[in-house]
Amino acid sequence: MSIDWSTLGPVFLDAIGQTLWMAIATLIIGGFLGLLLGVLLYTTRPGGILANRFVFTALNLAVNIIRPIPFIIFITAIGPLTIAVVGTQLGTGAATFALVVAATFGISRIVEQNLVTIDPGVIEAARAMGAGPWRIIGTLLVPEALGPLILGYTFVFVAVVDMTAVAGAVGGGGLGDFAITYGYHRFNWAVTWLAVITIIVLVQAAQFLGNRLARKALRH
Repeated sequence: MSIDWSTLGPVFLDAIGQTLWMAIATLIIGGFLGLLLGVLLYTTRPGGILANRFVFTALNLAVNIIRPIPFIIFITAIGPLTIAVVGTQLGTGAATFALVVAATFGISRIVEQNLVTIDPGVIEAARAMGAGPWRIIGTLLVPEALGPLILGYTFVFVAVVDMTAVAGAVGGGGLGDFAITYGYHRFNWAVTWLAVITIIVLVQAAQFLGNRLARKALRH
């Protein structure tokens, strides 16, 4: 089937903008919060530079509970919280809030796993030279794991784009909503495949950029 560009063209462009907004906002806000949470998970674990069994156990439990929940269930389950914060459960803003919450816990585990790979001897050497915990975090831990973290965040961006499509199924807007409303519901497979191809292009562009940035970070 053909695509009526005079009618669907503006809607398609809006859908791309909504998807990019949700994905980029989630990566920035959720990425920052996930970085903080991941650093806390790593530093408060037994033997860490800020070892605290209670804090580590509470954070680890929260991540283990929230991270495995499928997003289609998660976005509906936190509906009351979304309404309390955003004022509505529908639309791009509400979907972005749910995406940020979900991404924060997912990213935290990625950050923690990348920090675990850092040689403990390097940290011990920094401590022996008198570096405090916060200086070690800011000048050693994050810079040392920067390359792998960039790759991890690239993976998260790809996953978030996929999650925005899921959000479209429950009124979140974006390419997912575009494909369902104007493709699936109208049996117009051309529209559905247009959305699919657009998502593939966005993902490939993000992966290419992430790989280049990671290579530069690893060289330094």
